[in-house]
Amino acid sequence: MSRRTVDEITGGRRMRRNRGADWTRRLVQENSLTVNDLIWPIFLIPGSNRSEDIEAMPGVQRVTPDLAVRQAEKAAKLGIPAIATFPNIEIDLRDDTGSHVLATDNLINQTTRLIKQEIPEIGVITDVALDPFTSHGHDGILRDGIIVNDETVAQLAEAAVLQAEAGADIIAPSDMMDGRIGAIRDALDGSGFSHVGIMSYATKYASSFYGPYREAIGTQGLLKGDKRTYYIDPANTDEAVRDAALDVEEGADMLMVKPGLPYLDIIWRLKETFAMPTFAYQVSGEYSMIKAADHNGWIDGERAMLESLLAFKRAGCDGILTYFAAEAAQILSQR
Repeated sequence: MSRRTVDEITGGRRMRRNRGADWTRRLVQENSLTVNDLIWPIFLIPGSNRSEDIEAMPGVQRVTPDLAVRQAEKAAKLGIPAIATFPNIEIDLRDDTGSHVLATDNLINQTTRLIKQEIPEIGVITDVALDPFTSHGHDGILRDGIIVNDETVAQLAEAAVLQAEAGADIIAPSDMMDGRIGAIRDALDGSGFSHVGIMSYATKYASSFYGPYREAIGTQGLLKGDKRTYYIDPANTDEAVRDAALDVEEGADMLMVKPGLPYLDIIWRLKETFAMPTFAYQVSGEYSMIKAADHNGWIDGERAMLESLLAFKRAGCDGILTYFAAEAAQILSQR
């Protein structure tokens, strides 16, 4: 009995023709990663000319505001469009309501002013969530064991105006309180900051991948209970789309999915549904896993890093918040 040839089986269609040479692979490449896709998260500590290694995040440091300016300068030279700042404040400044978020000279606002004075061309994205400021590690105000939504939203809106006054270009609320996007938009517009954008953490999941981040901002060990009453259940997709739809209605300019790689399907759904600028946060756990596997020689760390970042682009992302930003930008600039 005769066997069919490969051409008979495929009808003469040979997919490998486009894969045979470097130039054809480049010519038909569907997605690409550039430095324009990167946002660099930076961790802050008080003081001057001081840095601290973050044990769970090899290669990442907390830095004082003056050194954050130098990191912003590095980002600008590499062509990274924006940085995002996250503070680790003194424990005695934290309380049940996160009131220090309303200090005009808190660590976030100090740093924003310094960066904008020296590196005005870099975008500065600030988060108004309360978890770095609360004594209990939650993203909102705690009353009788409950995170109170509306009181938290009012405080977030006030804090957003202070961050805009300090020079923030984009406010990125990560708290997942109901109604906070509309309240922040109203507060910004009412205070003369209609030009300041909002990048909503539209779908933030109750994920296990945040552990190293909590070490970085000093909330590890502080958290009482968990965040499942306001973060999204990892099992849910339709809920994530409904949540994002509300943020779009309330005035979000950009949407973010957090974490990143475990939720590529959510990125795809949001981009397809809303056709809006869509971002992912490649969170600390994702970063640390790649770094740890590379350190142990189990994977090629550089290739895994770039492959993971490209996955976000393939899923529909317009940009990625990643601790790999500076490292990736240096590699991309040499290609």
